[in-house]
Amino acid sequence: MAAHVPAHVPSALEAERAALRRRQSVRSVLVGAVSTAVLGAVLVTVVVGSPGWERVRDTFFDPEVAAEALPAVLTGLWLNVRLLVFCALGALAVGLLAAVLRTLRGPVFFPLRALATAYTYGFRGAPLIIVLYLMAFGVPGLRLENTPSVLVLGGIALVVTYGAYIAEVFRAGIESVHPSQIAAARSLGLTYPQAMRWVVLPQAVRRVSPPLLNDMVALQKDVGLISLAGPIDAIRAAQIATAQTYNFTPYIVAGVLFVLMAVPLVAVTDQVTLRAARRQSAEGAR
Repeated sequence: MAAHVPAHVPSALEAERAALRRRQSVRSVLVGAVSTAVLGAVLVTVVVGSPGWERVRDTFFDPEVAAEALPAVLTGLWLNVRLLVFCALGALAVGLLAAVLRTLRGPVFFPLRALATAYTYGFRGAPLIIVLYLMAFGVPGLRLENTPSVLVLGGIALVVTYGAYIAEVFRAGIESVHPSQIAAARSLGLTYPQAMRWVVLPQAVRRVSPPLLNDMVALQKDVGLISLAGPIDAIRAAQIATAQTYNFTPYIVAGVLFVLMAVPLVAVTDQVTLRAARRQSAEGAR
């Protein structure tokens, strides 16, 4: 028969400390709520009380124009969502490949390292809009057969640009793994590619998950630049509606939809960052 384990009864000091923490938490929440309300009231008073508020309200926050533009902007947003998915997968693949090439050792791999280094240096420094114009308008000008559509070329511009940033994130994760782990894997009979696949990359990806997700948030915003190449996405649909109504409210509608689309990814990023910080603190304590 199992022995009965008595329940833990907190001492008077423990109960007092717990009550103090609860009071501090309640006080912090109240102070934060009051300060937020005061700041919000001040901002609303300043904006609404400004001399040009009525004109700005009619130009940027017209509910009737927003209701008319919403269906077209939503249809265009679906294009942005699909483009985001394919560009994110492509940028991750390109970035991982470039990072692995930059970490290869030995003189025989120097051309690959040089190529990967030139790629990351070049596209990290080039403005995205210039790369987009070059791909979307320059490549079709070559008049080659089977040239992809402007949408595909714009997606390629996003992939190669963000792939350069992601490559550096992956490279930092790979180089953070101690070389002794690769040596141990090689001593067990694994080849260098197998050691990278089963030992190094899993640890590297886990360590750089927060910055990778931050890059995905940035990519989610920049897919709207595809409108500069011509496809009717949410931004282009808003531009068309603005040209028809001479009102900028459709742009606000598109911006709000982009923010709503980013909220889940931002929340996941914050959660992953918090878990990584806790894991690192626990490892440091050990």
